[in-house]
Amino acid sequence: MVNNETMMFKVEKEKVNEAREIILSVYQALKEKGYNPISQIVGYILSGDPTYITNHQNARSIIRRLERDELLEELVRAYLNDESK
Repeated sequence: MVNNETMMFKVEKEKVNEAREIILSVYQALKEKGYNPISQIVGYILSGDPTYITNHQNARSIIRRLERDELLEELVRAYLNDESK
């Protein structure tokens, strides 16, 4: 059976703020260690492999607080907000 109706996906505002803080924190830790933060975060989101994220500043543990889809949602939201300006 195929469902042709659009599904709604809603995230609480607290999760949005938490996702933003996590992404910024992990970005900074990766940058401090000399990695390309964008490539590393993308690798993590696509693969789910936490070894893309450094242990520096506890970043690997921090990024795993949220599901990858929550992180991706925040990235899309930020991108679209920037595009609308």
